[in-house]
Amino acid sequence: MDDEERARRREAKARRRGLLLVFTGNGKGKSTAAFGLAVRAAGNRLPVKVVQFIKGSWKSGEREALAAHLPEIEIEVGGRGFTVERLRDERIPMSEHELAARAAFDMAREAVTCGRYRVVILDEILGAIKAGLVDEEEVLALARSRPQDQHLVLTGRGASEAVIDAADLVTEMREVKHHHRAGIPAQRGIEF
Repeated sequence: MDDEERARRREAKARRRGLLLVFTGNGKGKSTAAFGLAVRAAGNRLPVKVVQFIKGSWKSGEREALAAHLPEIEIEVGGRGFTVERLRDERIPMSEHELAARAAFDMAREAVTCGRYRVVILDEILGAIKAGLVDEEEVLALARSRPQDQHLVLTGRGASEAVIDAADLVTEMREVKHHHRAGIPAQRGIEF
């Protein structure tokens, strides 16, 4: 390798930095994309932390598989279940959702600031922002304060313009057709 090639590689390496990635939209696949990214990162020996907002502690295929096969991906469940009116469990008061979201955000802050993780995924945090459970400016401040080489992934519906502007990559999942509309329920292994 000549000096010019070495210089080019050094320059390319110097431009690398942690990215802020957003998976949003009304279509399926936001969390799935984030978990796929987590698997790829773990395969490259990058430590990964996932903090789940909104979603409750019910059994999920992705959590079961990762716990059994990729223990280097740490997952914390901070939600109490869905907050959207049509899906919400009325037995859980909104005050419990608020406390759970605050605890999840504290876990997220620790994951971002501790310096241990190269990839941090805040799953469904955009839904928590939209539901008024988490302050968007706190999330953006956390994103700005993360270590330079850390990738931060935000998922959920309804990313605001401020979140989109702050991001390095935004992917919008758009529903074109959904089996629920044909009366077919959620499928084990596909949606949970």
